[in-house]
Amino acid sequence: MKKETRTVVYDEELRVEAYRFEGIVQPFPNHFHEYYVIGFVEDGERCLSCKNQEYLIKKGDIVLFNPGDNHACVQSDDGTLDYRGLNISKEVMLDLAEEVTGKRELPGFSQNVIYDEEVTCCLRPLHELVMKGSGEFEKEESLLLLISTLTQQYSQPFESCIPECREEIEKACAFMEEHYAERITLDRICRHAGLSKSTLLRAFTKSKGVTPYSYLENIRIGKAKKLLEQGVPPIEAALQTGFSDQSHFTNYFNRFIGLAPGVYREIFLDRGEEGKPYGE
Repeated sequence: MKKETRTVVYDEELRVEAYRFEGIVQPFPNHFHEYYVIGFVEDGERCLSCKNQEYLIKKGDIVLFNPGDNHACVQSDDGTLDYRGLNISKEVMLDLAEEVTGKRELPGFSQNVIYDEEVTCCLRPLHELVMKGSGEFEKEESLLLLISTLTQQYSQPFESCIPECREEIEKACAFMEEHYAERITLDRICRHAGLSKSTLLRAFTKSKGVTPYSYLENIRIGKAKKLLEQGVPPIEAALQTGFSDQSHFTNYFNRFIGLAPGVYREIFLDRGEEGKPYGE
């Protein structure tokens, strides 16, 4: 079987994160991100579930995830996945959208899986420039061309991509956002939202695509990523974000991010270097 490698690079100039996974067999459970994901399948086939729709993604397919889009994937055969992707924060996307459209408005991808040679011709060279640490302005030009093409072909206002949510569900989300570092029980969430447990579970999962507990763990992982990027040791990041112990944190982080917390932290300790292969 092909040797597994995982390489991640943060580009200071573009303020985007690029990653390359090769020989991957790891499944990724249902989760979401606080940032945009633009990915390209280099090889392999996977069953992708996104916002209650099923896809078979294969070589040449592009995946587009808005912040909050719940998704999961698993290998569909005995092979492995080769994949490259870009993570773009909402703040950076606002700047990019304003540059290419003249409007400071977040785009919302209307499709999660596309096959588009024009987009591929923008995405792959851009990804390679970031991975090798290019300092040429070709890199910024490629990013702007990519966002311009995507917004023209596959975008609508971000707000229209967010399903309507009941006020009680939003209260539950706000409560978890505020108290993620504490020990939170289902009782506390239900009391704050004003719903019974069974009603909360049904309504929340239908609205958000994940259970309340999964939503909370995603919040914690997102907060932990920011701490690791600032150089906080994994054990401290675990404690500050409400994980019961470092083992739980490490396992959960690796499942959802694809890297161990310590490896992810190292990327940001010296951003001037190229990404280091993980798994060799």
